[in-house]
Amino acid sequence: MVPQFLFATGIENSNPTIQGGKIRQDELEKCGHYKHWRTDFDLVEELGIRFLRYGPPIYTTFLSQGKYDWSFADETFQDLRKRNIIPIVDLCHFGLPDWIGNFQNPDFPTLFADYARAFAQRFPWVQLYTPINEMYICAEFSALYGWWNEQLRSDVAFVTALKHIVKANVLAMSAILEVRADAIFIQSESSEYFHAENPAAIKPAELMNAKRFLSLDLNYGRRVDSEMYEYLMDNGMTREEYHFFLGHNLKQYCIMGNDYYQTNEHRVSDDGSTQASGEVFGYHVITRQYHDRYRLPVMHTETNLWQGPQGNEAVNWLWKEWANVLRVRNDGVPMVGFTWYSLTDQVDWDTALRENNGNVNPMGLCDLDRKIRPVGMAYKQLIQDWQQVLPAHSVCLQVPIVMPNESGQPWAQKKQADARQARQHATNTVVKTNQPDA
Repeated sequence: MVPQFLFATGIENSNPTIQGGKIRQDELEKCGHYKHWRTDFDLVEELGIRFLRYGPPIYTTFLSQGKYDWSFADETFQDLRKRNIIPIVDLCHFGLPDWIGNFQNPDFPTLFADYARAFAQRFPWVQLYTPINEMYICAEFSALYGWWNEQLRSDVAFVTALKHIVKANVLAMSAILEVRADAIFIQSESSEYFHAENPAAIKPAELMNAKRFLSLDLNYGRRVDSEMYEYLMDNGMTREEYHFFLGHNLKQYCIMGNDYYQTNEHRVSDDGSTQASGEVFGYHVITRQYHDRYRLPVMHTETNLWQGPQGNEAVNWLWKEWANVLRVRNDGVPMVGFTWYSLTDQVDWDTALRENNGNVNPMGLCDLDRKIRPVGMAYKQLIQDWQQVLPAHSVCLQVPIVMPNESGQPWAQKKQADARQARQHATNTVVKTNQPDA
């Protein structure tokens, strides 16, 4: 089976809390997915999309330690399997169940790994995962900017959230691999860049450009830069915690997902304050920076733009992002997928979910009446034009993706068995290498 290029969309399942935990910003509810999920899946098929970033709401599914309510997931994932739509399962998207609290909770990593394992056991036909979405942004908005969840504003709180989130992601990957040895993990992380406004701003911009890599450095077991090591140690990370990440490198199972919006580039002033710069370098330049650092296959995992008064603003942005994807690919980077995020318009992202205003943001392939927008028709055409021309070329996807309706086939079962044996061999080799000499 020839590997596919992953043309994808997503169904927004953010659910952080605001106002001290009093309000849950559940985008699945705000966007009407609980009511219209069958229609939403119909739209995915109508647009010719085979890959869907999607996941159950963690706060209503993970009820307590070892206790789960799979009712909604059972219904929706059974339907996705029947339609042969491949989910990229988004298990945690900016929020946690009330009983866990927030990302300052040191028990969160092991609890989340249990949840990930339980999901994989219940849906063993699922192969692709984003265990935790935008780990850096989640920690930043929750514990540095004070917008969501714990609503803290300190470097210590940020480092605490970050180390718990990334550890949870690593443990979840390990737990899923115990169940599905050929699982592939697509990190969806915001790709940022900070531009110095003047010479005095060079130093703070350099620090921010180092800091943007922290979540992926830890996740991929890469040694952080020296200034970032001091930053982590000065703000509560222990040497033992740091070495956990160095010793749990699952990079070989990963695709690096880069999210890029107009808001991802920033102008930095000499006092360290920032403002949005709009698109300066663009996806091509910034993604090359990330690829040069991690040397992994890449997927463009999120982008969108509001449909403005002309009606073609989002269509033009789609064309521009796709041109950037082709440029990155032509430069020799193994690009394996592209995503317009999300399927439908979103609600209250104009305030980054900090306010519960009910404002509809016209950035979806479809509006909230489930009518396809011009960008949806343009994306459908783009997929039709390119899907046969553009087979993926990456080391990670040499072993083909198993379609949902093929998961029970003998060749697919053998593929999993071979992957399980290879993983066991690699684990035994690491254990033997780390044993002290007699």
